[in-house]
Amino acid sequence: MIKAFDNFEIWFVTGAQLLYGGDAVVQVDNHSKEMVAGLNDSGRLPIKVVYKGTANNTHEVADVMAAANNDKKCVGVITWMHTFSPAKMWIHGLQILHKPLLHLHTQYNQHIPYETMDMDFMNLNQSAHGDREYAHILSRLRKPRKTVIGYWKDQKTQDHIAVWERVCAAWADAQDCLILRFGDQMNNVAVTDGDKVAAEQVLGYHVDYCPFSTVMEYFDKVKDEDVTALVHDVYFKQYTVADELKDEKSEAYRKIWNAAKAELTLRLVLEAFGAKGFTTNFDDLGDYNVEETGRGFDQIPGLASQRLMHDGYGFGAEGDWKSAALYRTTWFMSQGLEGGTSFLEDYTLNFDGDNTSILESHMLEVNPDISEEEKPRLEVHFLGIGIRKTQTARLVFTTKQGHGTTATVVDMGNRFRLICNDVNLIKSKPLPKLPVASALWIPEPSFEIGVGCWMQAGGTHHSCFSFGLTDEYWRDYAEIADIECCIINKDTDYERFRQDLRTNEVYYMLSKALR
Repeated sequence: MIKAFDNFEIWFVTGAQLLYGGDAVVQVDNHSKEMVAGLNDSGRLPIKVVYKGTANNTHEVADVMAAANNDKKCVGVITWMHTFSPAKMWIHGLQILHKPLLHLHTQYNQHIPYETMDMDFMNLNQSAHGDREYAHILSRLRKPRKTVIGYWKDQKTQDHIAVWERVCAAWADAQDCLILRFGDQMNNVAVTDGDKVAAEQVLGYHVDYCPFSTVMEYFDKVKDEDVTALVHDVYFKQYTVADELKDEKSEAYRKIWNAAKAELTLRLVLEAFGAKGFTTNFDDLGDYNVEETGRGFDQIPGLASQRLMHDGYGFGAEGDWKSAALYRTTWFMSQGLEGGTSFLEDYTLNFDGDNTSILESHMLEVNPDISEEEKPRLEVHFLGIGIRKTQTARLVFTTKQGHGTTATVVDMGNRFRLICNDVNLIKSKPLPKLPVASALWIPEPSFEIGVGCWMQAGGTHHSCFSFGLTDEYWRDYAEIADIECCIINKDTDYERFRQDLRTNEVYYMLSKALR
């Protein structure tokens, strides 16, 4: 079990009815308990499954669904029809359920017992019948859900459930997710902006502005000895640092020390507000004469952003609150998976035939979790952009190689669109004159098609990357959120993708009109 998810539960509800008598319901109950225990003992599910009994009539269904809504530990509900469970009795309960739903189509026994099967066995083991009846009412109600089909003991079946469980946990986290904006969006940039009211209504994120005058109140609370301890006991031990940067009389050391104070300041602010993410803007670091007063950020808090991402805080550059929120979700789902996550930006292109790739980076803010180096380099270099054009501390590294996904959410005016692209990270050459953290990747199915589809869908230049997540996570996320989902992977055809976008446009226009 992943400790990060210890405070969550997934409820398991079995559908049955009293038509076949009380003894049959007892057997259904026993089978269900054994299955839930088996799922938990498999070691493949990150969240504990809790059996909530059989639902045999309309009132029992409604009661358990209402209880699921009101239980803070419950982040999702698995339903399975052991027998024929008439679906009209599920209508009211499904209508009131607000938690994510998974329909598990399986059965207790793996094989047909040809030699011994009789009518009693047939009456009891009717998942092939009951799950179709149940699926019909789900479709009739237009109920968003994930359907997992397979024998409950099979690893493949359990892995599909495990993916959905992680998404449920991230969805629950998003419903209590505050993003603080330290500064506004970059002027005239469209794709990083959006409707914050609609985002909270649809995705759960709450976005607030935090003025730098408030930030400075916490800046003044940071103790010098705590800053020095962070530099010497953490920075100098966790990262590779040149000896000249450790000279306390040098300007470079002072920049590192100031970066540490900025990190402690941001941590205090985020903790005080209960925020799970934040944005920065290099044109808004407070109107303070730092050199004269010594009060304020003397550089972009890039190092702080890198380290806070490592700890799970959402981050978006240039005021990109949608990326900050989605990064928090990306990180939350990825806990316990290998490879790491990061906020990234499309930087520049390398045209090289079939190996044409995109250099991913940002000015400073890339999560060291995806570094191929065990100890990234802590360096200080000039950064000539924004309100503070000055020497700036940052972690420098190149990323690991391998397969992953990168995702973004865009505001299309009448809906949110999730775009996900499978990418393959390849080895990058050194960048001796560009001392930043960077990745080099080739989008699937190819550079031309992958980038073409991303641009046709209106994707951002910022995205949230994970080595551990797959398309399935993002499909499940979009299904729970009930938003448009555009997946770009090895099977994507450019013209079909464009046609799907046109079809989606009609679907969402009609859907909105019908509501």
